[in-house]
Amino acid sequence: MVELSQTAHVKEVGAEETARTYAAFCALREGRPVMASAESFTEWVNHTQRPEGYRVVAAFLPGVHDAVAAAGFRVLHQLSKARFLYVDDLVTLPSHRANGHAGLIFGWLVDEARRQGCEQLHLDSGHQRFDAHRFYLKHGMVINAHHFSMDV
Repeated sequence: MVELSQTAHVKEVGAEETARTYAAFCALREGRPVMASAESFTEWVNHTQRPEGYRVVAAFLPGVHDAVAAAGFRVLHQLSKARFLYVDDLVTLPSHRANGHAGLIFGWLVDEARRQGCEQLHLDSGHQRFDAHRFYLKHGMVINAHHFSMDV
């Protein structure tokens, strides 16, 4: 497999470029109503999530318009965690996995957490996502809690 991460660049994506991350996020969140089209995704991110502090960072290859990997995140405060960076989403297009793109984004997120004065970086991951868990553990994360939820 060709190592593409050496030519990829990571940058924060503004509202005007949100649609460039649609395909990547679709690989993780396909089937959600807001993922029905690039337009509905862009509307949701820009008018619902961004006002709540959601930001997007993505990896791009030269000559390729759309992101090959992307992450959505926000800086939060909780009594239990103080100030921390929370990663809502981190995904690489299936055709570009194992090329280092997620690692580039993860490194950017860690640096951003430091720039923002965060004490920690957190994320939740579905219990069935074993490849993702290996990636997170390899990058220094630890499993320190169980996350519980219920539909209401």
